[in-house]
Amino acid sequence: MNTQLVESLVSVIRSLSSEERSLLVEELFRERTYPNKSELLILGQNGNSFDFLENEPDLYTAEDGESIS
Repeated sequence: MNTQLVESLVSVIRSLSSEERSLLVEELFRERTYPNKSELLILGQNGNSFDFLENEPDLYTAEDGESIS
């Protein structure tokens, strides 16, 4: 890790005006992308986060509760 570079960058960032810092933040996070619905579904399916539900008993059926109309 290049700690000297990091320290230099921190020093430069601290020397920026608030307007310049705002512009820097805008530039840094402009291209940030968030997963879309399809990607989230794939992540949930393939991420094994919900595998524990396979061992849970089926407590409800389609006839339970009120109809959603």
